[in-house]
Amino acid sequence: MKKIAYTIIVLLAMTACSKQKTFTVEGTIEGAKDSTVYFYNRSMTGIVLLDSAKIGDDGTFSFQQAAPVGPDLYVLRINNQIVNLAIDSTETVTIKASMPGMTQNYSVSGSENCEKIRQLSLKHSELQQQVFQVEQNSSLMGPVMLDSLQRMLRRYKDGILVDYIFQEPQSSYAYFALSQTLSHVYWPASSVFVMGDSIDNRAYRAVATCWKEYYPESERAQQLYNMVERDINNARIVSARQQKLQEQDVITVSDIIDLKLPDLNGHVHTLSELRGKVVLLDFHLFSTSESGARILKLRELYERYHDRGLEIYQVSIDQDEHLWKQAVEALPWICVYDPDGESCARYNVSALPEFFIIDRNNALQKRSSQIDDLNAEIERLL
Repeated sequence: MKKIAYTIIVLLAMTACSKQKTFTVEGTIEGAKDSTVYFYNRSMTGIVLLDSAKIGDDGTFSFQQAAPVGPDLYVLRINNQIVNLAIDSTETVTIKASMPGMTQNYSVSGSENCEKIRQLSLKHSELQQQVFQVEQNSSLMGPVMLDSLQRMLRRYKDGILVDYIFQEPQSSYAYFALSQTLSHVYWPASSVFVMGDSIDNRAYRAVATCWKEYYPESERAQQLYNMVERDINNARIVSARQQKLQEQDVITVSDIIDLKLPDLNGHVHTLSELRGKVVLLDFHLFSTSESGARILKLRELYERYHDRGLEIYQVSIDQDEHLWKQAVEALPWICVYDPDGESCARYNVSALPEFFIIDRNNALQKRSSQIDDLNAEIERLL
């Protein structure tokens, strides 16, 4: 009797396993004999190794994994060469690649999403190379270089929006396009598409809405939808706050209105403690597309005048504290955090960025609209 019961349990287990949905990634990689190919899941919490295989004489490999609940992202890697993939359910994806340079030299069949991701990856690689060339052009000064980079990035994004994201916002490749990052001098490892940019927001909302409808059980869908909802709520809060501030009288030149706010490490800084220095009080949002240009200008001012007595006290009202911490980690001036925006209300700030000049006696001198030449104003107060 026990033997029969055991046999039934084994058969049930085998039946359950046989019904488990799987997907397959297979193919051939030329020039990779004796190399190890790794297969990863780009999970919500980081890269997770799923399997690996040694490439034999014929260059073939094959991986089989449990199908994801919703569309998910994966990576093939040999050394520093990668191939990005997306799996929706139970498809078989076939890769034909060659080494060296597998990242550029591969074809894919069995998945439209993976083919579109291949195209996106190549376009992204070209963009990264163009960015590098601009940054290496010694004839371009800081502001001119930054303007060139911003124009280049906007052209790239406009093309991706039209040809990929808005074509099929419910697709895995639309989600992949939103997740691309761009590493360069001014915004290390930052997102290509930025939540808070008026044009980019349309893309996030389109993909989030479609993914929530098509893949309601997907963690990626829920996370993206939550991000968009949070951004919409933050925009409403900022709009209401600005409307309230616009109804108030414009601030007049007077003694300092002191602020007491924490920095990256929780240390509290006040404006009053900076008596004896000329202070540029700057109100800022790092989540906007204009942030990079603004930070570059502040760097130039800081490097030129800090040794002579200039200090920058920069107040961020970003709602995403993690984004703010990453953005200010390498900045040399005082960076403090005020997500509730109470400091904006105290200084009657109705639009960002905004700045004020404070003299060595801790007296408020001028706001941005009263300053024609900021360098000249700083020189005068120093």
